[in-house]
Amino acid sequence: MKINFKPVALFALSVAVLAGCGGNAGSSASPEYNLQNVTFPLQEKVTLNFITQSSPLAPSDPNEKLIYQRLEEHTGVHINWKNYTSDSFTEKRNLAVASGDLPDAIMDAGYTDYELLQLGSDGTIVPVEELIEQHMPNLKKVLDEAPEYKAMITAPDGHIYAFPWIEELGSGKESIHSVNGMAWINMEWLNKLGLDMPSTTEELKKALLAFKEGDPNGNGEADEIPMSFIMNNGNEDMNFLFGSFGFGDNGDHTVVTNDGQVLFTADQDGYKEAIKYFHELYAMNLIDEESFEQDYNTYLAKGQDHRYGLYFQWDKANITGNNDKYELLPPLVGPDGKSNVTRTNNFGFSRGKMVITSTNKNLELTAKWIDQLYEPIQSVQNNWGTYGDETQQNIFKFDENKNMLTHLPLEGSAPVELRQKTNIGGPLAILDEYYGVYTTKPDDASWRLDLMKEKLVPHMEADHNYPPIFFSLEDQKQLSTIETDLFAYVNRKRAEWIKNGNVDAEWNEYLQELNRLGLDRWLAIKQKGYDSYTNS
Repeated sequence: MKINFKPVALFALSVAVLAGCGGNAGSSASPEYNLQNVTFPLQEKVTLNFITQSSPLAPSDPNEKLIYQRLEEHTGVHINWKNYTSDSFTEKRNLAVASGDLPDAIMDAGYTDYELLQLGSDGTIVPVEELIEQHMPNLKKVLDEAPEYKAMITAPDGHIYAFPWIEELGSGKESIHSVNGMAWINMEWLNKLGLDMPSTTEELKKALLAFKEGDPNGNGEADEIPMSFIMNNGNEDMNFLFGSFGFGDNGDHTVVTNDGQVLFTADQDGYKEAIKYFHELYAMNLIDEESFEQDYNTYLAKGQDHRYGLYFQWDKANITGNNDKYELLPPLVGPDGKSNVTRTNNFGFSRGKMVITSTNKNLELTAKWIDQLYEPIQSVQNNWGTYGDETQQNIFKFDENKNMLTHLPLEGSAPVELRQKTNIGGPLAILDEYYGVYTTKPDDASWRLDLMKEKLVPHMEADHNYPPIFFSLEDQKQLSTIETDLFAYVNRKRAEWIKNGNVDAEWNEYLQELNRLGLDRWLAIKQKGYDSYTNS
């Protein structure tokens, strides 16, 4: 799981307003249906009211998705959705909580651990461990078979406040989640300029300079972009290249050494050396000026026009297509003669995917509906998309005799875009043992896993990454408070130094400011949590 470091100011305001308005005022939850011993499909259809989010590529009404239509037919439960695009969802969700206009449940809620504990402690959401035990056999089976997930979703106070998203695709260093954004280099340009695949940071610098000066696209114009990224934006960040400098960096700025020490990457000497290298590239006009503030659509458009010499993404097919024009840039040997692939802290796991609010008068019904999402065939569709849709390209072919979903070829479609049109996300569970039984692995995932195993895993120095620890509310408060200012400062200085240099001159002052912002306390809490987790 990737630890979420978003500022909590708006959420804190929402809680304050909620406390002042009396909680359930103006609730939009469904009426009480007095249903007990619920079995599906219901004899008479009923309606539950949910809030959710979706991609702008998806229908504005989730009920237009075939997955939800089948769920309604199977259960007899109609869902009345308030759906928001992902870019505005957090604000709309928080305003609903603040006003007391609570639905029955929030799907794809995206809550941080801190928010779950706050909402649980003030009674805005209900604990669900008894609902799981009594009414959710699909989820209970997952938690019984993989008890580590039950430990992960259980809060320090013993309650479970949300339903998780679980996606297993390999484990340990070979988990598909151990690396997010990879570096993809333009092979057509390398070949035209007579260059070999770079193997060191110096060779990459020379290749990028050749991209800039050698007119590799052959149009007689200097419109090539040697390197582009989106600063501080996960898969599109250039964190991958930091691995050539010591411990490297990741989205959480957190790594674990092989002797169990938790380190903050952004105060390491290797981090400083990486910044100096990126400043060299910037000073040579090899970095896209828009990298520091461009949005994804701008980044995507330039990539689809094949203007990049080097860019960063989870899968090249999402930007430049599944072809041979771009290939994975291997881990580069840095100035110290070593290469390293820094592991992310992702586990294919998220705690806060769906919550039930305290205004819900139909807990058994809601729990049993949510439990349908954890049925294996259903979970697979929730995650990737569905079959038998006559209006658009399908993700799967369904074999009724085998009760198995087979991934269809993507036919050149960008995987993320195709899936966002038809999947529903939210709570689900896909375990490694499902592959070959309930579904095949996606072709793009199998390809990525093979690529990682061959090219990246041998260069991963760290035996462990930082686990998804559920901290106490007090520790969460301290971490969230510290992270709001600490990460903003780190990200600001990172951009300033790449553009303007001066990292050597300002380094000591920077380290002092990190400690003033609470880095020492943050590290102590993270280390305590890691030690407790690994010793339990």
